[in-house]
Amino acid sequence: MKQSIKISKNPSGRITVAFSYNPTHVAKVKTIEGYKWHLKEKYWSFPYSDGVIDRILSIFKGEKTELDPTLQVTKKRLKTEINFEDLRRKLTLAALEMLREYWKKFEPSSKWLFPGNRSNQHLHSRSVQKIFTNACKKAGITKEVSVHSLRHSFATHLLESGVDLRYIQEILGHKSNKTTEIYTHVSTKNLSNIRNPLDNILDKKRGDES
Repeated sequence: MKQSIKISKNPSGRITVAFSYNPTHVAKVKTIEGYKWHLKEKYWSFPYSDGVIDRILSIFKGEKTELDPTLQVTKKRLKTEINFEDLRRKLTLAALEMLREYWKKFEPSSKWLFPGNRSNQHLHSRSVQKIFTNACKKAGITKEVSVHSLRHSFATHLLESGVDLRYIQEILGHKSNKTTEIYTHVSTKNLSNIRNPLDNILDKKRGDES
């Protein structure tokens, strides 16, 4: 049985490649600049960059590979201004585990983590919205919402959990706190729990007098 080549990332941020000993594979990885062999962990590592990921995929083209989902999307491929390294740090362990399970089950054959009907294209935003709408119907949500509503909900839950607005601003990537204040909107859930500072002063005074 043909064993797979596992491509991931170690805690220090280097790209790792692990496979059963094969002199041909060893010769291939040694063509990549900055390679390092980790005897204890039994894998090769390389400096992190989009170019290195593409190079590894290129030299092992045709081989059975397992690519960590967090390495699937790169700035080079999408040509956006999203900081994907920052995005990887913000992904929760639960989200990463779900992505890994998804990858193991469906094994997308294209370069896209979520391919569309055509293998050379990613899943279209309209398809994502349709999936989201169907999920809302199944959950009994009748309010008109969009995928973007998830961002509103995320920010609102953070706010109601007591997270400082400045941290929410950082997480959402807003340059101005004014944007965050509008985006999260005012949650009334915890308004009744807000204590008037005057009450604190009076309570302290009563305590001193007793």
